[in-house]
Amino acid sequence: MANRTTQPRATKAERKEQARRERIELQRKMARTRRNRRIFVAIVAVVAVGATVFLLTRPEPVRASPGALLAAAEQATADAGCTEVEDIGPYEPRNIDRQHVPSEGTPPLSTYPTTPPASGPHNEITLGAGVYRSPPPIERMLHSLEHGAAIVWYAPGVADEELERLETFYEGAEGARVIVAPYDYPDQGEAGSLPAGSDMALVAWHRLQTCAQVSLPVAFSFTADYSAPPFGQRPYLGEAPEAGAAF
Repeated sequence: MANRTTQPRATKAERKEQARRERIELQRKMARTRRNRRIFVAIVAVVAVGATVFLLTRPEPVRASPGALLAAAEQATADAGCTEVEDIGPYEPRNIDRQHVPSEGTPPLSTYPTTPPASGPHNEITLGAGVYRSPPPIERMLHSLEHGAAIVWYAPGVADEELERLETFYEGAEGARVIVAPYDYPDQGEAGSLPAGSDMALVAWHRLQTCAQVSLPVAFSFTADYSAPPFGQRPYLGEAPEAGAAF
């Protein structure tokens, strides 16, 4: 029969010492946990303060000066590959150039004389001025043109500093009678995209100008003359039937 080895029982003093060590270890773990928690809270507080300071002190986007833009417009028109402002006349037949139709009754864009359209049958509800990041209902924009709006269209996919500068500018007071939006209506075939080689189109009632590149000076030169009322003391060059009406 094999001898059975037995471990000697811990003495009372040894058990007391073991309990003391376990208690010390537990206290150390609790202290580490509290320290880590304090560090985490401190880091969160620093990040929060930093974010707040950044939001409060970051510079506002620099808005271009209207006067500087107008002064630069002539050279910018050449640099951006822009056409002259064209008088494209009414939708045919002329008697429906200003006709109100329900959205579902809007004629295909291919029936309008230009891309983008500059007049023609439209919805009875206008579209408010502003910077739109997705294509708005074009039939409502046409009604806004009738009231003296000017539209700055840009090709989808254009993402450069000049477009950001343009959007920032028209979010200010100079955009009160202007609509800025991407021109992208794929269900309308070729008429649902800007003409090939054009990244920007400027539209007022019966007026159209296209550019190979987005250009804020060119856009403002157009909207300053063809939105109603025009910018500053400039004469109104457009012919919107209800120029100055609300939209």
